[in-house]
Amino acid sequence: MKVVLFCGGYGMRMRNGSSDDVPKPMAMVGPRPLIWHVMRYYAHFGHTEFILCLGYGAHHIKDFFLNYEETTSNDFVLRGGRTELLSTDIASWTITFVQTGIESPIGERLRRVRPYLDGDEMFLANYADVLTDAPLPEMIDRFARRDAGASMMVVPPQSSFHCVELGEDGLVGGITPVSELPLWENGGYFVLRQEVFDLIPEGGDLVADGCARLAKQGRLVAHQHRGFWKPTDTVKERAALDEAYARGDRPWAVWERDGAGVRTA
Repeated sequence: MKVVLFCGGYGMRMRNGSSDDVPKPMAMVGPRPLIWHVMRYYAHFGHTEFILCLGYGAHHIKDFFLNYEETTSNDFVLRGGRTELLSTDIASWTITFVQTGIESPIGERLRRVRPYLDGDEMFLANYADVLTDAPLPEMIDRFARRDAGASMMVVPPQSSFHCVELGEDGLVGGITPVSELPLWENGGYFVLRQEVFDLIPEGGDLVADGCARLAKQGRLVAHQHRGFWKPTDTVKERAALDEAYARGDRPWAVWERDGAGVRTA
């Protein structure tokens, strides 16, 4: 299945300064940017056809792949001054780079890459800035068996704040961590059918327009995931993932595990 990645936003909370035009998916986690980790996740499950919805700072993403250094994350032999790779990351990938506008909302970016899906009934989509260990094959299989237009992975609220119950007299009736409330939030991993395009207006949004309308029709499926899921909306969140990578604590790197689910590297 083809994978559409939205990687054209400003990512203001990840900016290091006014002159920093690096898009959020290019923020580094270990030796590679976020978008690489997301793509390796999909490639591990056999989905290696990517469509990148470019926008702000697109040249950073293009340059990264046009000048990709396989030796950064693969073993190799240097023989007679020539590099012989023992393994590769992206040799089997097909990546389509599409400029979808600087200010375009997510839904409009999706609309603009529709021709590159080649009419495939089902495809995958992602914000390219969230890492997870979710069981993608299970998510796809469950959706394929349903009469639905879209599947959205949902996760428990990630906030560390508390909700406070107030009575009319201003007295607190209870305090509950947000993470313990019976709520779910959008996890950013989608399985979609072509019909979603009919529900997104020009300049519209994938979730607020497409998914919301499918929900009203009873045709939006939620895949609940309580495992590892980490967003990278802020510098702090990106730094935490980078530190975890350095410790060898990277559950999202499903490609590093053997058949028994044990990390081998």
